[in-house]
Amino acid sequence: MANATVETPGDPNSIVYPDRPNLPPDSFDNLSDRPNILYFQLDNLGFGEIGTYGGGILRGTSTPRIDSFAEQGIKLLNFAPESQCTPSRSAIMTGRYATRSGTHTVALPGLGGGIAAWEKTMGDVLSEAGYNNYIVGKWHIGEEKGRLPTDHGFLHWYGVPRSYDEALYFEDPFYNPEDIQRGDPVSHVVASDLGGDLQEYEVLDLDVKRNLDVEYMERAKQWMQESKEAGKPFFMYFNHTLMHMPIVPRDEFKGKTGYGDNADCLYEMDHDFGEMLDYLDELGVTDNTIVVFAGENGPEEIEEYRGNPGFFEGSYFAGSEGNLRTPAIVRYPGKVEEGRESDEIVHITDMFTTLIRWAGAEIPQDRVIDGEDQRAFFEDKTDELESAREGFPIWNGRDLYGAKWHHYKLKFYDQKYMFDPALRFPTPNLINLKVDPKERIPNDPRYYWVSKHVFSILGNYALSTQVEPEIPWLSGVGCTPDKVKEGSEECLPQLPY
Repeated sequence: MANATVETPGDPNSIVYPDRPNLPPDSFDNLSDRPNILYFQLDNLGFGEIGTYGGGILRGTSTPRIDSFAEQGIKLLNFAPESQCTPSRSAIMTGRYATRSGTHTVALPGLGGGIAAWEKTMGDVLSEAGYNNYIVGKWHIGEEKGRLPTDHGFLHWYGVPRSYDEALYFEDPFYNPEDIQRGDPVSHVVASDLGGDLQEYEVLDLDVKRNLDVEYMERAKQWMQESKEAGKPFFMYFNHTLMHMPIVPRDEFKGKTGYGDNADCLYEMDHDFGEMLDYLDELGVTDNTIVVFAGENGPEEIEEYRGNPGFFEGSYFAGSEGNLRTPAIVRYPGKVEEGRESDEIVHITDMFTTLIRWAGAEIPQDRVIDGEDQRAFFEDKTDELESAREGFPIWNGRDLYGAKWHHYKLKFYDQKYMFDPALRFPTPNLINLKVDPKERIPNDPRYYWVSKHVFSILGNYALSTQVEPEIPWLSGVGCTPDKVKEGSEECLPQLPY
């Protein structure tokens, strides 16, 4: 890394990660032999919500389908998303830290932004490998042409472009979308097909949000069946509405647990995941389908809907372990050993690289990819069952919060919960998470030796941005790293004011 320069040619990953083994993807004789992929992503799922992670009946309901599923593959205890929704969804789709893509902060109505057209998503790569790709649910990494999932390799999309809290607009008596002159924003459920324009369906309100997952499941089942009948493998990117606020259970689950809406929705979420697993059985594709059940950041912090970080402390939009760990379970029959669990670090970007190579495809070679190939770790083929990843930088929005290296964590400032003030330390704080998982002990000089390793992680990232500059937040859809170098106007913030 010390000798890397901007002028170095070739694969950027060989510059940024010189020690990373360039492992070949899995190989298949026929397209139909490639595994299907169901990535079932939960929204704002706290570490301590479901039974197998220490929640379940302690949260008001058992979660039998998810708990049973956890015995069928590897349960990750240190699965690291980004700190917010948009950056996590960008990271899983691109295999790149969100700061590289200009997607480090949640996209709000009226601001625009999202992934640039230049980015290659998992949909792009798998489409080139012959997959049929579909998405239901929230996208949240761009809503203009060039940023949509159907501009990036997905055949069909049905869902919402941004966030479900927009269903609460109608609860504010001052909100008046009928006042055309004032122009209050109106959120819709939308759909698009490959290369097509965005179509608006019903207005997103509480009643619509409550029942959306039913429509998501029906469309997902239909599209998976169509792909099977066409003899092609599918990638189903299923984004469930729960546990994102407003947490409102469907009528058939309302009052089911006797412990309130949050518990009813946990019960509902477990039911829906089980229904999708049952449909894989019905299609006869279970044995050749990779299923990932995973969150995309920590729990809700809004009082009425507050989630549970479990063994840790913290909420989304913060840098504590309660936000940097979320449930994740991977099942791949015949590949991933059943009944395993691990506290080794797996970052959300790793899912990009691992799933693509399991599918027999190759990751892009013309850009920096941060995701590690975790196939050997997941398949129990490494010495001492070690992850391919030692650590990662931590951002909270655009702010550099610190970095993790194995079970150690360096922090430049402290912010456990979303609404806590950010308190900067006079010197970086080092924590041994095996000793202090709740991050309560002040700086311990016994751990200063770790700073060499965490600063190496941060230094490598900084050096990599000299090879490939970050795409700025809110830049135009046509921005690329090369255009950043050139100072192109397309890479300036595209502000609405």
